Parts: sequence; C-alpha cells; structure tokens
Amino acid sequence: MKIFRSILIFLSMYFLFSFPVFSLSFNDSGTPEELAAKIENAMTDEQALAQVFMFGWVGEEPSPLIMDWITRRGIGGVKIFGWNTSDTQKLARTVGELQQASLRGAFNIPLLVATDQEGGWVRHVRGSTSETPGNMAIGASGYPRDSYLSGYYIGKEMSLLGINMNFAPAIDLFTNRNSTLIGPRAFGDNPVRAGILGAAFARGQLDTGVIPTAKHFPGHGDTALDSHGVLPRINIPYETLWDRELLPYRMMIAEGVPVIMSGHLAFPLTEGGNTPASLSRFFLTEVLRKRMGFNGVVITDDLMMVGATVYLGSLSLTAKQALSAGNDILMFSSTPFLNDSIWTYLLNSMRTEPDFRRTVRASARRVLELKLRYLRGDKRVPYIPNLARVQREIPDPEGSAFFLNLASRSATIVKPNPPSSLFPLTPENAGRVLLTGRYRDFFNFGRRAYPDARTYLYNIQSDPDTILPYARNADTIIFCLADENDLPMLRNLQQLNKRVIVFSVLSPVHLENVSWVTGAIAVYSYAPESFAAGFSVITGRIPSQGILPYD
Repeated sequence: MKIFRSILIFLSMYFLFSFPVFSLSFNDSGTPEELAAKIENAMTDEQALAQVFMFGWVGEEPSPLIMDWITRRGIGGVKIFGWNTSDTQKLARTVGELQQASLRGAFNIPLLVATDQEGGWVRHVRGSTSETPGNMAIGASGYPRDSYLSGYYIGKEMSLLGINMNFAPAIDLFTNRNSTLIGPRAFGDNPVRAGILGAAFARGQLDTGVIPTAKHFPGHGDTALDSHGVLPRINIPYETLWDRELLPYRMMIAEGVPVIMSGHLAFPLTEGGNTPASLSRFFLTEVLRKRMGFNGVVITDDLMMVGATVYLGSLSLTAKQALSAGNDILMFSSTPFLNDSIWTYLLNSMRTEPDFRRTVRASARRVLELKLRYLRGDKRVPYIPNLARVQREIPDPEGSAFFLNLASRSATIVKPNPPSSLFPLTPENAGRVLLTGRYRDFFNFGRRAYPDARTYLYNIQSDPDTILPYARNADTIIFCLADENDLPMLRNLQQLNKRVIVFSVLSPVHLENVSWVTGAIAVYSYAPESFAAGFSVITGRIPSQGILPYD
C-alpha cells in the first residue's frame, strides 16, 4: 500500500510540474481590460506572439496545417476567403471545428474568425448568402439607415456562420475615377458622407455581434493602382490627406470603431515618405494612435500582397516591421509551416530585443481585450454554428427584401435630363428591343421587362463587329456596361444611329466615355436585385430616386 501511495504521489508531482496549469480562463469574471492584462501576463512569449497571427488556408475544410497552428501554437485568428465558401453548410461546420480546437487550448480563448463581406462587389462568403447592392448604392440612396441595415443584415448572416469579424466597411473615397480596386466599394467622394455612412454600417454590424473594421487606412481611393500587385504611391500633401482621406476615420474613431485595417500605400509628400503606411510608424503610431486618438486594434491588410513585401523584400522583415510600426494583428492569406522563418524570426527577436518583446505583448493584450469585449456574453456570435439555422435562415428573408428596396432606391437615371423625355420606356413604345451584355441575370430580368426582346450574350474576347447584325434589326438596344472591357462593343453601336440605352453596373464612371448614347441608368452591383431594380426604373414600374454619389 505504501509503495502504491508513493507511486501516486510521484505521478501527481510529475504531471503537476511537467505540464503548465492554467488557472485563468477567457470566461473568468472581470472587465475586458483587467482580464486581458491578467491573461497576457500569464502567457509565455510563444503564446503572446501566437495571438497576433491570423492565417487563411486553402480548401473548404480545415487543412491539417491550420489545425496545427491552432492546437499547437494557439494563433489568434483565421481569415476566410472565397475559396473556402462555396458550400455554406460546410463552411459553418468548418468554423465550428476551428473554434472547438481553439477553445481546448490555453486559457480557452476563441478565435477571431474574419472575412471580407463588404456587400456588392466584394463578397468572400458566397454559397447561399445574400448578394447586395454594395456601398456605392448606399451612397446613391443617401440614407444612413440604408447603411445601418446593410451592415445589420450582412452581420446577421455572418453571425449565423460563426464569423465574428468583418473587414468592412471600406471607407476609401471615390477620388480617382480610374481605380480598379475601389470603384463601387466606395460610398462616394464626399468624406463627411463616407464617415456618416461608414459609422452607420459599423453600428449595424455591432448590433449583430460582428466586429466591424474600417479600411484601408489611410485611404486607397486616390490611385488607379492595386496594392495586390504593386505599392501605390499617392502624391498628395499631408494637409489634403488629413482633411479628405482621414476625415472618415476621424469620424468613425469618434464613434468607437474597434478595428482599423492598414493599407499598403505610400504617401511620398508626407513624413511617411515611400514606406507603406502598413509598415509606417509615422502613420500608425504618430498619426493614428497619437493625433487621431485611436485605442483599438490595428490589423494589416494581407501581408502576402506585393504592396507590403516589395518594400523590405522579406516576409519575415515585413512582419516584424508591421508590428514595430503599430499593427496588432498580422494577416496572411496562406498558412506558413509551423517553424517557418516568420515565426522563428519574430520569436527570436522577442527574446533578444526587449522593446520588440514589449511591443508584441502589448499587441497581444489589445487582441485579448477585443475578444473579451466582443466574443463573450449573450449577444456574441456563437462559437459553434447551428447548422439547422444556417440552412433555414440564410439568405435572410428580411434582408433579401431590404436589399431589393435599397437597389430600387439607389437606381439612378443618369441620362437624359429630364428623364421624362425618354423614360418610362415600356414594351409598347420601345419597338424591337435587343438586350446585350455579359451577365445572365441581366437577360433574366430584361426578358421579364421586354418579353419579346432578342438577346445577344457575348464575352470580353468577342469581336465587336459580331453585335452589328443583331443591332441593325433593333429599334432599341439596351446594353449592359460593367467595365472598360465592354467599351469597344458599345462604341461600335454609335455608327448605327439607334436608340441606345446603357444599363451601367458597378462603377458608372465609364458612362463618361459614351456621351453619345440616348439614355443611361446606373445601378451599382451585378446582384439580381440590382438588375430587377434597373429594369423596373426603365419601364416606369418604380421612380428613379438615386443620385450619383460623386461630382
């Protein structure tokens, strides 16, 4: 018996001292600030560093590598991309598996589960989720409540899927008309209106438990370049930046936005020089933290983008600089190996550089505080999605009705002025109608409006002359214009002297290149609701209420 008791004592002591014992838990009582400080103080450097990482993964189901990062490292978050989301039920199960793995870890800390669901053009969570008119449609309607409800209904669907963080709203301004990255993602070109609408969208998200993110700081709107492929350099003085691009951020910070995403953009005429803002201590610490008073979490845009890596030439150096500059979360679209140089380099830097160690641990504390503030309580997004509710409630029925109303309120007759000189254009007075474009929903709703219309579906490789035999036999041609790829075929119609009405989707800026057309209507996405609204305005079933949200 004494021998047996001795063995039990030995085993108890062995397990006590061989394995860490975590008496603290994410679910303990205390304010977010107090409990975040306690957990961060109890963390090893490895555990603190892991909280500042957010990774994406390839495939619809969790990869073994992302599961290793969660179970063995305890990373702070995961990012859901479009390649993860074609099956909504499978996505919900995946989110539940990821969260269960995280909750079994040290301190029972849940993951930040993030995505880009801005609405309109940018909809990373696909499957059965709602297609929406997007930010420029909100700007065209002009109602803050439309922005609030857009955020709210998008948030309801994300919450059902267990997604607790959304990289929206984009509050970049529609300053550069040639931007291929921003375009209809902007509310418009007015900074005050963008700030009001951005704050309303964020409030709608928060009321569903989803954490909103204002992006892309300091502002991606005044460039035609895309930071996915290059580092854009925006040549405006700091005074212009402060009064224009930064104004929506200043307004949203005053309204309590919890997260801001830093963009890979350089502003050479400011103290930031040619350093990407996402790696700039001037922009993230001096301007955002000190001058603008932001106390929340700063997250990088994807660090795999060329706009980030081109500056230092090394992903490890880029990650370290991003943290040193003032970011709290490093976001990567892919999953590195467990002992990749990014991890080992940052961890070694923490061990050898006291200032960097303090910086990382301060970021980990801010991440923990964010989680404790928004991922606890009755109103939080569920960790484990209810698959029956996902099946039953996505797309959200009330949201679908709202988005149709928003599309209708935002549809804008751009030409002629007054509209009554052409519209309404009914089947009786339109004559022989030709519908032409690249989107099948355009034809679906166009044929409902004009049952006898002929159709011509083309693609961007089609010879512009192929439309002429169809167009010559038409009295009215309704042409769907999405981007510059459509312009050669549209311009080819000018020679026919026909009644040509342009049905503009996405950015209406391309209408400026075809001033000769008879009429033009703008909607701001290729969602079915937008096509339905546009044809309803053309035929006079509903009035045109939208106003172009830029000068």
